[in-house]
Formats: sequence, C-alpha cells, structure tokens
Amino acid sequence: MSKYEGVEVRGNSVRVYFRYQGELCREPVPGAATPQNLAHAERLVGLINHEIRHGTFSYARHFPESPRVASNTLGHYIDLWLGIKRNELAPSGFRVYKGRAERYIRPRWGAFQADRIDHLDLQVWVQTELMPVLHNKTVREIVGLLRQIFLLYRMRNRVAHDPTEGLRVLLPDPDDPDPFDRREIAAILGTPTERGQERNLAQFMIWAGPRVSEAIALAWEDVVDLEAGIVRLQRSQVRGHYKATKTRRSVREVKLLRPAREALQAQAPYTRDLPPVAVPVTERDNKTVRVRQLRFVFHNSSTGAAHTSSDMLLKGWWRPHLKAAGVRYRGPNNCRHTFASQSLSTGAVPLEWIADQMGHTSTDMIRKHYGKWISEDGPDFAGILEHALQL
Repeated sequence: MSKYEGVEVRGNSVRVYFRYQGELCREPVPGAATPQNLAHAERLVGLINHEIRHGTFSYARHFPESPRVASNTLGHYIDLWLGIKRNELAPSGFRVYKGRAERYIRPRWGAFQADRIDHLDLQVWVQTELMPVLHNKTVREIVGLLRQIFLLYRMRNRVAHDPTEGLRVLLPDPDDPDPFDRREIAAILGTPTERGQERNLAQFMIWAGPRVSEAIALAWEDVVDLEAGIVRLQRSQVRGHYKATKTRRSVREVKLLRPAREALQAQAPYTRDLPPVAVPVTERDNKTVRVRQLRFVFHNSSTGAAHTSSDMLLKGWWRPHLKAAGVRYRGPNNCRHTFASQSLSTGAVPLEWIADQMGHTSTDMIRKHYGKWISEDGPDFAGILEHALQL
C-alpha cells in the first residue's frame, strides 16, 4: 500500500486511482516509482478529484492513450447503437437511421468524449447548423436519434448527465389530409392509358385503402375469394424488400367494395396464371426470413415484373397520368386518404369498420390523419335532420 493518497505502486510502475461517474478508475503514470514521481502522482490525483467535483474533468486531456478514452467517444456509442438497431429494425428503417447518424451526428460529435458534450453546444448545433437547412420534422428525428444514443451511454455510465434533455424542436401544424374527390377519382380512372395494370392498381388503392407498400406486395395467394372480393393483406414491400406487416393488427382480411373487386378481376388476365417466384420475406422480428412462392397481382407494365418500389410507380406512371387527367398532383398514398374520406362522407359506416379495413387499432388515426369530410360527396345531413325534427 502506497503512503501517497490515490497512488499505487506495482513493481517499479506507478498508477493513480480515483472514482469517476460511479466507477473506480486506474491509470498508469509515466516514469519509475521514485519519491518525486510518486509525489507528482499524488498531486495529479488531487487535481483530478478537484476537477471531478467542479465538473471540469476531461479524461482525454489527462490520459489521451487510455482505452477508456476510445470507448468513451460518442462515435463508440454510435457504433453500439447501430449494432442494436440493425437487429431491431427492418432494413429500410435501419438505412434511414444509419444514414442520419452517419451524415449528421457522427461528423459533428463522433470524435468528442461523450461526457464533454454540453447541452448548450447541442442547442447551437440544432439552431445554426440543422434548422437552416433541414425541415423541422427531420431535425426532430435527428435529435431523437441522438437522445437514443445518449440513453445507451447513460446505461453504461449511470450518473452521467444527458445533454439532450430539454432539446425541443417544434413542428408546424400538420397539413390536412388532401384526398381526391369524386370528380378527380373519375378523371384518374377514366383518362385513357396504355398501362392498364397501373390503372387497375390505382382503382384498387382508391377503393380498398391499402398502403402503397401493401398494394404492390399483394399476391394472388392472398386473394381468398376473387368473386366475393375477399383478400388478406399480410406483407409490404419497401425498396424491393418484402416483410411482414409492422404489427399483427395490420394483417387483416378485408371484404372489398365493388370497384376494388372489379379492379382485381380486371387484373386477373394479366398475372393470375403466371408461375410463382421465390420471394424472401422478413418476419416481424426483422431477423427471420422465410421464402414464399408468390404470384404478385400488380406488375409494372413497362418491365413485366412486379413493382420494385413505390418510387418507380410514382415517377413512371402516377405523376404523368395525373397531369394527363388534369388532376392536381398528390402522391399515390393519397389513395388511402381518399378511401377513408369517401367512407366517412357517406355517413353510412362506423369509424370502427373503416379502422379495421385500414389496419388501425383505434379510430383516432382515422379522425386525425385520414378522414376528411368532402361535403359535395356526402349526403345532405342538414336536410335529413330538418326532416327528422319536422322543422
């Protein structure tokens, strides 16, 4: 036992020890165990403890070669976090997370010691570097990812502070749903096109309400009864990758309205008798992959193969077709909004039925995000009420 406080001698070498962030740390001091070097080590321990008490201690400044320094950089925790997310997320979701971490977080903060990143520094970064060039929603998502990384850091260093605490990025009020009205629906489906399969797909999406990713992943093996119009929606496709729907609730068997049923019947001659293809489908755990033999319902008329992404549908047919139809442009995801709005506008079905058809667990999503009352397409409820009240 050394008589010098916070100093230990091992053979002819010297180490200092101190407690930092709840852990006992030991670091070597250059030089032999001479009285002068031992006294220097004791003064170093006193300085370190003083800095720790006053919140100014920098591990990297005192011990730049320490393994603790390399494992304490934010970049180290970014790597750990990405390793976890790789196993938790679908490939498409992981690409988004990794892209934002590598593009925005690592270049600015990766080399910093995690405990030296200050809340005010993050505020300046958000306000001067991110906000001027990115949408508020994107900035908020980046801050959310940084918060997850610091949560991982704090699990390793339980008494460490979280510099993301209090960071707030306000969002503007979301845009109202912007569905197509009946006149626009008629124009979209009635405008001549040489690409009949895409027209069938549009009619199916408008009158069945699936997500675009679900519609392009629909296979004839999912059609329970073509004549009755019963289909099972159980997978999606994003950027060429097929996966089970996000939640069990999203797997649903739906009874199609007549126009959606007719769209499938019109599509049958194109693809129903084609041979099945082997398709790897990632299960909901984002790890298990099962190969399914599938015959996809909707094909790209130009390539003769299943749609590889919603972007190809958007650029290859949807955008120019809306222009030809004289319909103000909105993305194909608005077909889903349209189904909800048209269903609501009739006043004939309960919200629970619409939510079930669209794979939602509650009616809140229908009210807040998908449903928009289209007065010209709905019944005259004022007149109905006047008659009922004998006014």
